[in-house]
Amino acid sequence: MQTRYIDLINQTFDFPQDEFTLKENGLAFHGIDLESLVEEYGAPLKFTYLPKISDNIHRAKGWFNHAIENHNYNGSYNYCYCTKSSHFQYVIEEALKNDIHIETSSAFDLDIVNTLIGKGKISKDTFVVCNGFKRSLYIQNIADLINSGHKKCIPVIDNYEELPLLSEAVDGKFQVGIRIASEEEPKFEFYTSRLGIGYKRILRFYQNQIQDNEQVELKMLHFFINTGIRDTAYYWNELQKCLKVYVELKKICPTLDSLNIGGGFPIKNSLAFEFDYEYIVDEIINQINLTCAEEGVPVPDIFTEFGSFTVGESGGAIYEVLYQKQQNDREKWNMINSSFITTLPDSWAINKRFILLPINRWSDEYERVMLGGLTCDSDDYYNSEQHSNAIFLPKYSKTKPLYIGFFNTGAYQETIGGFGGLQHCLIPHPKHILITKDENGNIQTELFKKEQTSEEMLKLLGYGK
Repeated sequence: MQTRYIDLINQTFDFPQDEFTLKENGLAFHGIDLESLVEEYGAPLKFTYLPKISDNIHRAKGWFNHAIENHNYNGSYNYCYCTKSSHFQYVIEEALKNDIHIETSSAFDLDIVNTLIGKGKISKDTFVVCNGFKRSLYIQNIADLINSGHKKCIPVIDNYEELPLLSEAVDGKFQVGIRIASEEEPKFEFYTSRLGIGYKRILRFYQNQIQDNEQVELKMLHFFINTGIRDTAYYWNELQKCLKVYVELKKICPTLDSLNIGGGFPIKNSLAFEFDYEYIVDEIINQINLTCAEEGVPVPDIFTEFGSFTVGESGGAIYEVLYQKQQNDREKWNMINSSFITTLPDSWAINKRFILLPINRWSDEYERVMLGGLTCDSDDYYNSEQHSNAIFLPKYSKTKPLYIGFFNTGAYQETIGGFGGLQHCLIPHPKHILITKDENGNIQTELFKKEQTSEEMLKLLGYGK
């Protein structure tokens, strides 16, 4: 009878996989010996494997460029990184190595942009697409960037009041986009996105506020749906509705030359994950090409704003199982030495699924468990509901430490969890490690942030000076 954890994995999934392999009795991630990482830095820890960011950018560029060539598409492709997925300097600077552009969502994003311009990381040729609902400071920061000579800053109009405010703050001519308020899936809690302007109102908005405005040019139409890019009838129907608006606008607006299809590529959340990215991209380009040809209008340049796809698969978190609690006949709780609420907030807030694997002891027998965090909050757990199936791990032992890893956690977790700030029940944020490769392909690690100290928290709470 095969009862080892490695037997379970081999029977259930195709293993090893590109990023996951075994080194003796332990797990390797992109060739990184994770048990050695724990031995050097301890657990809990979080890590970012920076080469994966560039790898995913290259993959997406390849899919779009191949589709453009395949369909003789007479437009270009522009990859934007959605900064709200992770604002960290090491993430954005790694992404910018790959000839990409930036999408922002709030006023402080523009301070980051200005810092990167000062360091020579962003040039005048870099598009800065400004999304989101724009309050006065965001409007002013956008205007300051345009007034400084960065003409490729494109504010995307979210509501009717933004254009007059921008016109007042910007000196001279500038370009804008308009965001479509897409309709959500029938099962969603509301019918239409709160972001953007409704399909039926965009043409009239252009005619009333932009068409005869000598200061403003409409360059971009922006389209994004909450569920992301999926091969569903709903997605293709919404894309067609967007294209209908594009061709109607293009016929009366010669400056409109770009279609921003937003982000929403899924990332791998289990060892059984399958998604045909290449097919989806090819079909998007094909549908845009066919629609424009039928309507007799030039095809647009394509923009995307991939955030989670860019950075999500670069991140991971490693914990130690401290103790096992047998609460009834069937439920075993493995208690980790950190908190899901503070370190993986998406796992409990929206049941976000991550890849969960043990770091060591793959040759040991396995058992079914649930995972509990350190806080005294009933929501601080990770179980089969979040994981999409039962959680099996090597059997708990008081004498043999067990380390577990959550993978592809690189998007949103730090910002939602409040990196460097107050943490629920004052559980400290774990240390954070950056992992890179040198020119010879050798793995290099660097401590980005030490584990949060009590002094740092007390100061935030007003107890320290």
